[in-house]
Amino acid sequence: MNEAARPFRLRLNAGGTLRVRLLLSLLAVLMVAALAMGGSVYWNVLRQTESLFDYQLRQMALSLRDQGEIAPEDARALADGQLDYVVQIWREDGHEVYATQLQNEPPARAVLGFADISAGGIVWRTFGVEARDRVIQVAQPERVRHERAAQAALRSVVPLLAVAPALALVIGWLVSRSLAPLQRLAAEVRSRDSSSLQALPEGDLPDEVLPLVQSLNALLDRLGAALAAQRHFVGDAAHELRSPLTALKLQVQVLRRAPDEAGRDEAARALTAGVDRATRLVEQLLALARSEAGPPREATAAPLAELVRQAMGDVAPFADAHGTTLELDVADGAEAATVAGDGDVAVLARNLIDNAVRYSPSGGHVSVWVGVDAERSGAPMLQVDDDGPGIPAADREIVFDRFVRRDSAAGETGSGLGLAIVRQVALRQGADVELGDSPAGGLRVRVRWPARA
Repeated sequence: MNEAARPFRLRLNAGGTLRVRLLLSLLAVLMVAALAMGGSVYWNVLRQTESLFDYQLRQMALSLRDQGEIAPEDARALADGQLDYVVQIWREDGHEVYATQLQNEPPARAVLGFADISAGGIVWRTFGVEARDRVIQVAQPERVRHERAAQAALRSVVPLLAVAPALALVIGWLVSRSLAPLQRLAAEVRSRDSSSLQALPEGDLPDEVLPLVQSLNALLDRLGAALAAQRHFVGDAAHELRSPLTALKLQVQVLRRAPDEAGRDEAARALTAGVDRATRLVEQLLALARSEAGPPREATAAPLAELVRQAMGDVAPFADAHGTTLELDVADGAEAATVAGDGDVAVLARNLIDNAVRYSPSGGHVSVWVGVDAERSGAPMLQVDDDGPGIPAADREIVFDRFVRRDSAAGETGSGLGLAIVRQVALRQGADVELGDSPAGGLRVRVRWPARA
């Protein structure tokens, strides 16, 4: 294929498909309609012309019925070679009184009324009438009748065929005019780049296209909000990572300048703790980024109780270091309760338990309960209670925002991402997160999954 012709073909297939298909469809309908109408007109005119010829035959025969004989001037007119009619007159005894002289052999017998008679290799259409003592018959070759009828029918169809190209041009113009809003919309979309997320114009659009443009505008709004959140997240993450990285750099310098073994050990412990905090911050940032990326491609169902046990096992070393006791209570019938998205739910449970341990005092107690929600058709439910300072009711909404911190009773500050991760995972799961007061005096977090189908 010629390389210069290839882009044109691509544009035709990609951009002009709707226009071409619409044109071809309408032209095909026009052609079928024209053929059907032309065929109908041709057939009707053909039949009407045949009836008219029969009428002429009958009138000629009846006009000669009252004449005793053919006048000389009438005989000369009937003998005209251009006249396709043959007039024959017989007496009652069968003697032929008159016959138009033609090159072709006329019918040799008379039949009253209309009849088709073959004579001399020609089929004649005849009409005979009896008058007084005579029989008058007028005949016409079938071939002549059919030719003239076909000519008359074609003359009736030709105007319709002549109008068809003009109608095709009008249809093409109407299709182009109707698709002009789509072409303008396509040009508007092509002119956009990755930073142009303004709404597409909705004016002067057909009702069939307007819902599509409105859906695109809604998508652009969501994309704009997602990109804005992503930029905000990246900015916050860069800001939050700057402090621990700076602290690590300073701790390395302190380790290098330590004067003795005890000082180096102390600096190494501080450096290890700083690395642990930075590692946890990075892990939580990655978990939050994954939770905000959208619903998982594959949601694997897993028992909620088993996921919570795994999360408690992950947090257990940190709880032992803080002297915090972990307790798990699984209600009757909750062992078989499953949730979709096992990886996400494990992240949710781990962050809830980690937050509870982190904000509990030394020697505190964290209680984890797994049950089913009777109000939601036995849907799974997770509840975590601690004996920390809790969260005032006025602040329970803002703590779900990123990087919102509270000082723990143990003197340790979190990253401010735990509850943000919990909320994002819950949103993807369709679950509700409720904050309340724990009977132990701290915070109670309850996650309720939606009712089972």
